[in-house]
Amino acid sequence: MSYSNQSTDQELIVGCREGHPLAQKAIYQRYFGKMFGIALRYTKHQEEAIEILNNAFLKVFTCLHKYEDQNNLAGWIAKIVFNTAIDFVRQHVKYKQVMDFEVQQDAPTHNDGLSHLQAEDLYKLIQQLPTASRTVFSLYVLEGYRHKEIGEMLNITEGTSKWHLAYARQELQKMLQTQYKTEKKNNSDGKFRIVFS
Repeated sequence: MSYSNQSTDQELIVGCREGHPLAQKAIYQRYFGKMFGIALRYTKHQEEAIEILNNAFLKVFTCLHKYEDQNNLAGWIAKIVFNTAIDFVRQHVKYKQVMDFEVQQDAPTHNDGLSHLQAEDLYKLIQQLPTASRTVFSLYVLEGYRHKEIGEMLNITEGTSKWHLAYARQELQKMLQTQYKTEKKNNSDGKFRIVFS
């Protein structure tokens, strides 16, 4: 059988299980773009994200015989990419263990300018954070994990997780203030807006 981008996921799964390189190539090409964003959240450089994706897809192809849910291949692959990214972070990052610190409760950051940023702009700012803080921020804010869960995933204390989240928020605020200037618009609501400098 010939495999291509026109093949269904089920056809490609069968092909991959039988070891057909064209089926593997088609799945890789179909899901690479969707999974790249997941890997990029936990890396500083595209090269690292690609390394994570390549390792993740290797796991996908070697474990495809375990895949049972016939309707959610993308979700299954995403979980493998996420777990591979977390493993990558564990291997490459030394977390600052915070013994004694004062951290404000997880209060939301109120910044009217954030609502005007495109998702791509926000991801670019997040990528500038140090790896440990970026990982905790992404897990907490983007993935919805709690500090206890993050601590267990990354083998750090809850306090360390909270410190990294607070630090990431502070750094993002600084980046926003540096990259954008705040102007008070003379409009009816009188709110501050962040605009490109």
